[in-house]
Amino acid sequence: MAVNGNPTVRRRRLGAELRRLRLASGLTSTQVAERLLISQPKISHLENGRRIIKPRDVRDLCSLYGVTDQKVIDSLMRAASESDRQGWWVAFGEVPYAVYIGLETAAASIRTYEPLVIPGLLQTPAYAAAVIAKTIPQATPEQIATRLEVRLRRQHRIHHPARPLRLWVVLDESALRRVVGSPAIMREQFEHLNYLGTQPYITVQVLPHGVGAHPGISGQFSILHFADAPGTGTVYLERFTSDLYLEKRSDIERYSVMYEHLQAQALNPDSTRHFITRATETHTG
Repeated sequence: MAVNGNPTVRRRRLGAELRRLRLASGLTSTQVAERLLISQPKISHLENGRRIIKPRDVRDLCSLYGVTDQKVIDSLMRAASESDRQGWWVAFGEVPYAVYIGLETAAASIRTYEPLVIPGLLQTPAYAAAVIAKTIPQATPEQIATRLEVRLRRQHRIHHPARPLRLWVVLDESALRRVVGSPAIMREQFEHLNYLGTQPYITVQVLPHGVGAHPGISGQFSILHFADAPGTGTVYLERFTSDLYLEKRSDIERYSVMYEHLQAQALNPDSTRHFITRATETHTG
């Protein structure tokens, strides 16, 4: 099992390995739950990394799955102990998208398509505050402030001095046309976006309305890859109440092909900067 110091990634990798062992044993998650006198959802949560996996859980599952190699058992139990470590975001309390933040923090590269708003990693503080305030009904000022602080803290990842995140962004023209906050906030956001697009590890492309229908028409998605697990990754689909994480190789390949088509249809980085500059002028005066 690949090693990664990020607790979210460790937990998901461990869960995937436990799922593999269960399938090899021929047991369903319902059968496992019945034999261990626990709920079936707990097994699902353990296997998808959404619940802390305790060494005791690993020991019981390995015994049930017929795993006899003590080195394998010890390795899995050690991974369970290490996966209980907390990421920086835990200090902010119950944070939405905590699983995704853990994956984002550990990722070596992210390819993302955004149809409606500027991606969170590229937002200015004023734009981010306006987005958060308007998209979360009945949010309190304290909740807005916490989410804003978390979002701005996430942005440290793209400027990490030792391992900056390799980020590709395809941005639908609609995200530029929608006024978030005020014209002044939009001008500042566009200038910031053009600046970030000049960084060697960030690529920004705009997908103009003129291209018509395209593979991203169904909505936002991101593809994350990790340095310690080449050839694998995670597709993230953001939803309001329950996000989706796809890790099958076939799903990753399908979304990768979709992303390549979006990149091919979008303006190149230089043309994108000119397009954004012209869009800035619509918010002047």
